[in-house]
Amino acid sequence: MKLMTALRSVAVASLFIAAPVLAQTAAPESANPPAADGKGRGGHHWHKGKRHGNKMARMEHRMDKAVAEGRLSQAQADQFKAEGRQLREEMKAQREASGGTLSDAQKDEMRSKMRAFREKVKSAMQANAPQKT
Repeated sequence: MKLMTALRSVAVASLFIAAPVLAQTAAPESANPPAADGKGRGGHHWHKGKRHGNKMARMEHRMDKAVAEGRLSQAQADQFKAEGRQLREEMKAQREASGGTLSDAQKDEMRSKMRAFREKVKSAMQANAPQKT
């Protein structure tokens, strides 16, 4: 009988201690309701809450991986990284100069430059790729 009373006392005491802690951790989650536009949580596992991520960092990571696999030389990768950063800075400068938005012609020009850059990187990787037998 004393054992049951002791167990109940421990259980009640642990609830008194745990309840404020549980309430405290649950409050921040309820403070951020899911987005109403249907683009809430979910998506791919590598995003982990970030919907777009850092495109430049992903590009650099892919180039580092290509160097490790022998599809690009380190010099080529460094050159491509610098060129990618330059394109990104050019786009930012154009956007700032035009007051935050680009005209359709500017958008098309930047898209074509980025497409050409990606094709250039892709063709360099394919040219240096080890041949499969």
